[in-house]
Amino acid sequence: MSRNVTFAPGCYYHIYNRGTEKRDIFLNKDNHERFLGLIYICNNEEPVRLENISSKSLESQQGSTLLKRILKCNRGKTLVEICAFCLMPNHFHFILREKEEGGISKFMQKIMTAYTMYFNKKHNRSGALFQGKFKATLANTDNYLKYLISYVHLNPVKLLDPLWKENGIKDKEEAENYLNTYRYSSYQDYCGMKRLEGALIDKTSLPEYFQSDYTFQIAVTEWLNYNQI
Repeated sequence: MSRNVTFAPGCYYHIYNRGTEKRDIFLNKDNHERFLGLIYICNNEEPVRLENISSKSLESQQGSTLLKRILKCNRGKTLVEICAFCLMPNHFHFILREKEEGGISKFMQKIMTAYTMYFNKKHNRSGALFQGKFKATLANTDNYLKYLISYVHLNPVKLLDPLWKENGIKDKEEAENYLNTYRYSSYQDYCGMKRLEGALIDKTSLPEYFQSDYTFQIAVTEWLNYNQI
């Protein structure tokens, strides 16, 4: 599938892809945690060496986790600024800012290749895992960027109610509570929660209107109050 988007340093992009034939690509906690670790370790100019982040090496590190170990790695110069992320059962979303020419393409190639290799070995399969090339849209206005940040973080609500965008939220409090407990997005980090996953993103790369926990929550609440995004 062709992609009619030209990446340029300093610009923001919504990046997403799903499993081939819409299959689930995150089947359990281990899958999620491996992808989170790859978000961090793939954001540099060096090749990914899976043997260096093997979960087997954690056996002697009591109380450690894969993500905690990966965050100790000195990854050097990064390729992109990761503004937001969300992992859903059969797809993922990023909001990325290109730092230098080719940065987004390099980052996405590394993370999709490394995760496919891991997933196929873990689940005894072969072949493509993702649905062709990753997709991308340019956030060419402030309003569109604000919309995308909310859209990406609201995706998990579909796990509660697949038709909430069409029909509106039946229980807004339930939806907000669910988002507050959903680990596999950067929503909690934007709400001011302190956790390991916060090291994966750089909120300061966004304009000031999303650097405040309060303004972020207000923006998300506004979208929850609409019948359709």
